[in-house]
Amino acid sequence: MKPVVGGWSLRRRVITLLTVVGFLLIGLAGAEAAMAARNRTQIDAVLNQTGPLRVQSQELLNALLDQETAVRGYAVSGKPADLGPYRDGLAQEQSVVASMRSLLHDYPQIGQEMRIVEERATQWRQSVAEPVITTTERSGTRAGQALITDQARQQFDQLRAAVNDLQAEILSAREQAADNVRTSSNVLVVLLIVAALVVVVAGAVLLLSLDRMVIRPLTGLATQVREVAEGDYQHRIATVGPPEFIQLGDDVDAMRQKIAADLAEVRGARERIEWVNSQLQKQAEELTRSNRDLEQFAYVASHDLQEPLRKVASFCQLLQRRYAGQLDERADQYIAFAVDGAQRMQRLINDLLAFSRIGRLTTGFVEVDLNKVMGDVAGQTEAARQYADAELTWTELPVISGEEPLLTNLLANLVSNSIKFRRADVPPRVHISARLVGTEWEISCEDNGIGIEPEFADKIFVIFQRLHSKDAYPGTGIGLAIVKKIVEYHGGRVWVDTDVAEGTAIRFTLPALPADVEAAAAAVDSPDQPAALTAGDTTSPNETPAALPEQSGGSDRPDRADEPSGSGRTGDMRETVG
Repeated sequence: MKPVVGGWSLRRRVITLLTVVGFLLIGLAGAEAAMAARNRTQIDAVLNQTGPLRVQSQELLNALLDQETAVRGYAVSGKPADLGPYRDGLAQEQSVVASMRSLLHDYPQIGQEMRIVEERATQWRQSVAEPVITTTERSGTRAGQALITDQARQQFDQLRAAVNDLQAEILSAREQAADNVRTSSNVLVVLLIVAALVVVVAGAVLLLSLDRMVIRPLTGLATQVREVAEGDYQHRIATVGPPEFIQLGDDVDAMRQKIAADLAEVRGARERIEWVNSQLQKQAEELTRSNRDLEQFAYVASHDLQEPLRKVASFCQLLQRRYAGQLDERADQYIAFAVDGAQRMQRLINDLLAFSRIGRLTTGFVEVDLNKVMGDVAGQTEAARQYADAELTWTELPVISGEEPLLTNLLANLVSNSIKFRRADVPPRVHISARLVGTEWEISCEDNGIGIEPEFADKIFVIFQRLHSKDAYPGTGIGLAIVKKIVEYHGGRVWVDTDVAEGTAIRFTLPALPADVEAAAAAVDSPDQPAALTAGDTTSPNETPAALPEQSGGSDRPDRADEPSGSGRTGDMRETVG
């Protein structure tokens, strides 16, 4: 039987309970705030009024005693210096009285006692102190001592008694203020306890209500949902509790009915999806096998073409050497064309063979010092640099994980390209640098050559793509394709930076070793140490590689490019050939 939806909703019940509790807590908070303000006022009275009044009343008594003692001493000695404590005491009395009056706004009784003390102090000075001082100055010490009688002493004792009464009144006011502080503190504690009890009772009521109106209905609903999930799609779901839960049970039952109605269609769709997945898996396997066959074909074709091509090239060269000048000029030209074509074909096949081997014939990744690699590159490109009067420099380069032969080939291709595509009558300059960007080393090869137009920046990395004729710049058009494949094999990317002032800047990334990344992160976190932006910490963020100390070599010095990294090099490594 379907439960009747009615009664207070869960939202209304919770809002009502929280509203009642909120009003109670707000009232208690207001009472606590008022009591806390009153408590602060009473504590202020104890600390900043009655406390200082007690101290100042004692200072007032001390000032009066100093005056009485000074008058007696002057009557005995007649020395004007003995009147110094009298004048100091009088000044101190006036200062203390002024200070005490500023604290007596809330204590009229103490103010009354204060006026009595002032009146008696004035009478004592007029009837005793001043006459003694005047008589001693005029008639001598004997006449002054004669004025200090028992009646004069009694008059000062009355002044002292007035001060004692003042101190007693101040002490009484202080004790009353302390009692008020204790009373208000106790009331504040009681209010806090009441607020805590209100919170505890409200929490207990809310917990019991949630258990009866939320947890139990949800538990029953979850049990029925599990039965449906286990396969009993015909089990009808019903629940009890607040109207929201009853509506939830109806919605879940409607969902059950929809699921049961769509189950057959879902099973059919699943079978079709499984069939499609199997077809996709077969196509993926075919594609993998096709790629493998293509790689093998490229390798075999390149390798098997070597022998007949060598024979053609050899015999063409024999014809050129033996019959040069014996035939007509056109025959010599035809033979030269044949020799050149055979040699170009050999270079193309060798480059294609090298391209197909990248990533297929692997020696395994090891830690490679790019400084040592640059030394090998300098040796490989020495002849080309001597011919072009080229200058090759590099900053301190990092140690990365990779294959040393491939990395050597990568940098040698970049340096050779920079030397080949040079400007006429301008000695080529090639500079290799590195900086850490995130978890990768960004390595740059920059030159002062002819440059690359932005629209051709992506085309140059496509195999056999050339931007110039072979007569202008020799080559097979595969060098930068090999560079791209080596970089991607090492998990990086390569691109042309078109925002340079002159020449060409080719940049590529290689994953950094975890130790380098951790060292850079530690340098960034350290407040007194700059972040490591370049390999070897040779530059600061605002410095340029040109500002680094260089180690150079040329025609008058031995070439030191292939020295080990521990040879004392602190800045740029520089090799100049010319």
